[in-house]
Formats: sequence, C-alpha cells, structure tokens
Amino acid sequence: MERKISDTNLQFGATDWLLALGMALTWGSSFLLIDIIIRYAPTSFVPFGRSFFGMVALFLVPGSRNKVAREHWPKIWVLGLIWMALPFLLFPIAERTVASSIAGMMNGALPVVVIVVTSVWMRTKPSTQRIVAVLVGFLGIVLVAVPSINEGTSADAKGVFFLLAALMCYAVALNIARPLQATYPPATLMLRVVLISTVLSAPLGLYSLRATTFTFALFGATFVLGALGSGIAFLLFGTLLTRTGTVRAMIPTYFTPIVG
Repeated sequence: MERKISDTNLQFGATDWLLALGMALTWGSSFLLIDIIIRYAPTSFVPFGRSFFGMVALFLVPGSRNKVAREHWPKIWVLGLIWMALPFLLFPIAERTVASSIAGMMNGALPVVVIVVTSVWMRTKPSTQRIVAVLVGFLGIVLVAVPSINEGTSADAKGVFFLLAALMCYAVALNIARPLQATYPPATLMLRVVLISTVLSAPLGLYSLRATTFTFALFGATFVLGALGSGIAFLLFGTLLTRTGTVRAMIPTYFTPIVG
C-alpha cells in the first residue's frame, strides 16, 4: 500500500535538518569533484564513474535489495535516465565552460524550478507564502555566493543552458519518483535508479577510458563523488523526500553554493 506524501502537512524537524546538512555537504562539493575529474577524463566518464560507485555504496545498505514490482520498472528506467544518467552528463559538459562556483550557485535555483514544474505537474497553484519563501531563499544564495566568485570567472550561454537542462531533469524526475517513494524505502528505489543509470552510461563511459589519464586524484574524486554524492546523498534525499515532501526536500540545495 502506498504511503501518501503531502507537501502541505509534512513538517521540517531536527532530523530533517541533519539530513539536509549531509546532502548539502556532499552535493555542494560535487561541483569541485567534477572539475577535478574532467581534468583527467572525458565528460562521458563522469556519469558512468559516479553511477557505478554510487551503485556499489547503495548495494551495501541494508534493505536496498528488496524486491520491486515489475510494473514499476518502466518508471525506474525513466528515472535512471533523467534523474541521474542525463544530468550527471550535463553538469560536467557545462563545467567545461562554466566555473564550478557558478555551477554550484545555479544549482541553488533548483527549488524555484521544482516549485514551477510541480505546480504544472500537479495542476495546483503554489501558495504565495511558498513562492515568496523559495524566492527569498534563492536571493540569499545569490547574495552569499556572488562575492565568493573570482573576478576571472566566466560562463558562456551554452554552459548555462546545459545547467538549466539538468535542473529541469531533476524537477521532472522528482515528480515521477513521488509515488514510487511512497511505495518503496529510499534505499530500495535509489539502488534501482542508480543501477539503471550505470547501465545507460556504461557504453560511453567505458569508451571514454581510452582517453582517460589514470591518477590517484581521478580515482579519489570519482569514488567520493559516486559513493557519497550519487549513493549516500541520494539515499538521504530519498529519505528527506519521503519525510517532508517534494518542495521542502529542496532546502539542502540552498546551501550547496556555499559549500561549493
């Protein structure tokens, strides 16, 4: 039986703030880790590497290998593509021309994108209070992050477009995942999603090994990005999503620009 998840009724408590802190630390550092990886490997290596290590990390989590109903696999395949494989590729492509600090700041706009997409998806109008809260939060991100960006930092339109496309993927994926999150424990669902992401990104990822310079820095950055950023962080996010609802679960992204 599905557990109903309501954005309106669920509250944000002390445990949720701890989950948010863990996510902010791991996701905030992911942009720097991506920047390190693409110094030694093609961008197509990133989604495969982080998905693979994320899959390994989640495989070790108790309860992650619980069975999933066959009728839910089509949605899980879609989630593997638009929640992980595709955005995991778009971010490193963007960071070829956009500084990691700017990428992190733009990621802070995710709550704005989510509230718009969710409103259209659910065919409901968000409350004025929620709109104001999200916009004020994003304004705070800009005020904190902009001074920290070096004067020489630049970003071209193509890179910004890829970042926005990645945010749109996340926003749509969250709404597709909503009923599945109400059906399965976070570890069970996230393991399947990252497994599909690994499968989808494997062809280009394995091919990219031919042009990869193998170093300790590359392995370390890929391992941390995958195990923590794509494994544990998504597990924490799935837990937070179930506990607080779609919009409130976006709170950690407000802090990723500061960490990054």
